[in-house]
Amino acid sequence: MNKNKELAKLFERMADMLEFLGENPYRIATYRRAAEILSELDQDVEELVKTGKIRELPGIGESTIEKIVEYLRTGTIKRYEELKKQVPEDLLELLEVPGIGPKTLRLAYDKLKIRTKDDFIRALRTGKLAFLPGFGEKKIQNILRGLELWERSKERMSLIEAYDIGTSYVDYMKQIGHLIEKIELAGSLRRRKETIGDIDILVSAKAENWPRIHEHFIRFPDVKEVLLKGETKSSVVLSNGRQVDLRTVEPHQFGAALQYFTGSKEHNIRIRDIAKEKGLKVNEYGVFRADTGEYLGGATEEEVYSLLGMQTPPPEIRENTGEVELALQGKLPRLVDYSDIKGDFHMHTNWSDGVASLEQMVRTAYELGHKYIVIGDHSQSSRVANGLDPERYRKQWKEIERLREEYEPLGFHILKGCEVDILPDGSLDLPDELLEEFDFVVASIHSRLNQDNTYRILKAMENPYVNLIGHPTGRAYGSREGYPLDMKKVLQMAKETSTALELNTFRADLPPEWIRRCMEEGVYIAIVTDAHAPKHLSYITLGVGLARRGWARPELVLNTRDYQGVLEFVKEKRRKMGASYIR
Repeated sequence: MNKNKELAKLFERMADMLEFLGENPYRIATYRRAAEILSELDQDVEELVKTGKIRELPGIGESTIEKIVEYLRTGTIKRYEELKKQVPEDLLELLEVPGIGPKTLRLAYDKLKIRTKDDFIRALRTGKLAFLPGFGEKKIQNILRGLELWERSKERMSLIEAYDIGTSYVDYMKQIGHLIEKIELAGSLRRRKETIGDIDILVSAKAENWPRIHEHFIRFPDVKEVLLKGETKSSVVLSNGRQVDLRTVEPHQFGAALQYFTGSKEHNIRIRDIAKEKGLKVNEYGVFRADTGEYLGGATEEEVYSLLGMQTPPPEIRENTGEVELALQGKLPRLVDYSDIKGDFHMHTNWSDGVASLEQMVRTAYELGHKYIVIGDHSQSSRVANGLDPERYRKQWKEIERLREEYEPLGFHILKGCEVDILPDGSLDLPDELLEEFDFVVASIHSRLNQDNTYRILKAMENPYVNLIGHPTGRAYGSREGYPLDMKKVLQMAKETSTALELNTFRADLPPEWIRRCMEEGVYIAIVTDAHAPKHLSYITLGVGLARRGWARPELVLNTRDYQGVLEFVKEKRRKMGASYIR
């Protein structure tokens, strides 16, 4: 599947180059669409070309196919090589920075003769850009903030990126499964932290198999550099600059090693203090008597914690924020688990800005074992996302009705939904007469993201037909920190109006501290993928991990309700808010 990513990157870069040169907007959009489709494909593009099925992909035309075939045959695209001669490619890397667009770079290129990324950053920080037209103090500050976010995001990866790399690597290691007893992802990825530094993989196996396991590890196809190949630890850097570490232990040490390498540092320090108080010693090799060094156990994490007189805290909450004390008392709460999840409340199709058809998304959700899904395409104000007006929504409903006839006998329900824009004055992008006909409504802010948006969210929640506030804080890893919000007022209004708050997996929004407050205040959250392609729907598992980091309990997670329970949630709000229409 590496060719998919390589091609997606090439088409995205060609679109950037064309935009920098001020070329045909249609061609730019075509390349960007191709990049999006290729990056989200769950099939190998080489196989699609061989079978001719590449022509069945919506949004991939003949000209694009010719370039794909050319790349697979020669390793490059002639048009890309031509564009490289006209555009300083190093400079275009800055297009990833929030607040920097092609026009900004072109202006700096023409007026200040800036040719490299470092030149631009230097001009920005020394104030030279302030002499360009349109570059006021506010714009300069926004770009500086965006640059800081971008530089930070290059040091750490998002949970989804880390998960994709980690699971691919684990699958690769399982090719030699006969040499391995157990294998797990560890570190901050296992704790489902919102951002990840390096990826840690832990393997238990007989010591005699370790050399072959480490040899296989460093031969992963995407390895760019081998930093270390040792007897118990190896480290590699991948072509995208991300580091992956492998550690091998004996089977009887696996639980202790998994506990140790999962972390967090603060949690582990607390655990070792408890062990010391009990005359024990805990490290990555097991639990021992401090005085004699006698090995007591460590084959499983449960054994490690049990020897300390504790419950086993879920990995996601091992941050020394109260979990240790509760575990010692045997009072850890039951957190939401993936097995509790019955559906997804927010996803997009190619009716708006998704890459797959409604039917493809429905089929994938059904195959994942969901019992229902909400179709949540954008509303009309989101022009860049091809938002739907009332007429197009009604056309989509006809397709939903057709699919319902096929899937409802199988016990799978398709809810008519939308992601309606919350406008600057707090009103909604669709009239109440239409909103009342939806089964479920998500309301989100997509504009004026630098201001305090408390008022807009509060007003949207007062609408009887709004069931969920999408990505409430406005944050998105690597590109936005989120807007100011009066959290106390938002939670109070959510509870008063029976409106749920969204935990958006892609954006890692809500953050853990908000989720924990929701649990304390009795406010519902809904875990969503915000999927724009079929494969995104499986990231609901990561959403559950993020929810667990916030100590989310199943009774306050909307996804744990069955189909009738969801309909009742919608009815309850309409009754409470005095809606004229109750389904």
